Amino acid sequence: MAKFLHVADVHLGFDRYNSKVRTRDFFHTLWDVFERYAVGTAVDFVVIAGDLFEHRMIQPAILNQAQLCLQQLQTVGIPVIAIEGNHDNCPYGTKTSWLRYLSDWGLLKLLEPSPGETMYVPWDEATKRGGYIDLECGVRILGSSWYGAAAPKAIQQIAAAITALPPGPDSQILLFHHGLEGQIARYSGALRYGELLPLKAAGIHYLGLGHIHKYYTVDNWVFNPGALEANNVEEGAFERGALTVEISHGQVNAQLETDYRQRPIARLSLKLRGQEALEEVEGLALSVIDRAIAQKQIILEQQPIVELRIEGQVGFDRLELDTRQLQSLLQDRCNALIFLLKYEVDAVAYGTPLPADADRHHIEREIFTDLLSANNVYKKLAQPLAAGLIDLKERQLTGENEETLYGLVEEMLLPAHGLSAEDPATPAEDHSR
Repeated sequence: MAKFLHVADVHLGFDRYNSKVRTRDFFHTLWDVFERYAVGTAVDFVVIAGDLFEHRMIQPAILNQAQLCLQQLQTVGIPVIAIEGNHDNCPYGTKTSWLRYLSDWGLLKLLEPSPGETMYVPWDEATKRGGYIDLECGVRILGSSWYGAAAPKAIQQIAAAITALPPGPDSQILLFHHGLEGQIARYSGALRYGELLPLKAAGIHYLGLGHIHKYYTVDNWVFNPGALEANNVEEGAFERGALTVEISHGQVNAQLETDYRQRPIARLSLKLRGQEALEEVEGLALSVIDRAIAQKQIILEQQPIVELRIEGQVGFDRLELDTRQLQSLLQDRCNALIFLLKYEVDAVAYGTPLPADADRHHIEREIFTDLLSANNVYKKLAQPLAAGLIDLKERQLTGENEETLYGLVEEMLLPAHGLSAEDPATPAEDHSR
């Protein structure tokens, strides 16, 4: 019986959100997974089914992270077998990749099918080249390339090439970086399950996939562990991790492992009904955060990634809310490493039906009334304020002086702000500026 660890979509060098700490998360996660589930359980080998790196061109620090993690396995004699994914294959116009570099230095074995008639040649330790490798633990591992839209045709060619190989170990694994349809929404170009069946007919007992960041398995021979770390807040809800696998005479027993170092993610929401004043929104958002802290959705010491989605309708101009200031306040409140504020609201809309024979004055009055009714501060006085605005417009057109017009505005706004004409705290006392 052979025991191995299957990981995919590691994405070292992940740099979304412009956070160096978040970039380091992906290194710490891989290190912890190797330490717990490879070194800690003494597996016979580790397979990486594509996308070890986030980018085809990487910074020296990211290469160093990969070397440190792989050296951890090399020190205890655990071989690593890998294939390239769409993120880390050869950059355009070049003939090599950073995975090839790591392979040439003996930190992993990069399996690559040959482009000629003989698709699979055995691994040669001297040249560090080959399309498949037979391990002493009784397993044959075959590699593949990133095929994109050509994957269905490539599967036919791979299946034919496998059947032409000389006899070997009685358990066969194929590493293949591509997704299966029906596993996540909005993913085009996924393979249909029937397109994989030639591989099963060719004798593949374990099809180790990558590319989709969510765990899934089909018929106990197709296995996709998902990404080790969430690449965005949506993936925080995915079941994903690393697979520890036992295989013997083609029989597979796989277990998803998720108990390792990961950055926690909390997704929260606030629904506005259009009745809240602008000043209330901040308090409501803070109450959502405080409730999440009380319910242990957010643990301050863990510096989580937090998303708050504010949705619904507002009774004020949506642009009046200072979202940057609110985001900073909320981030401090929950001690988040990254705080994402999604402000997706619509202003309350009013549309009074107008008769076909409505004159200009009627139309103006209804438009003013609708606009005022959509604002929490003014909606209770929409009718008299609309009349006042029409009067104000007419006076301005007839040449009324500005001092008189300002006085009319003050009189109109006093009831809206709960003041009387005798109240000294008039909201606009000096218009000389």
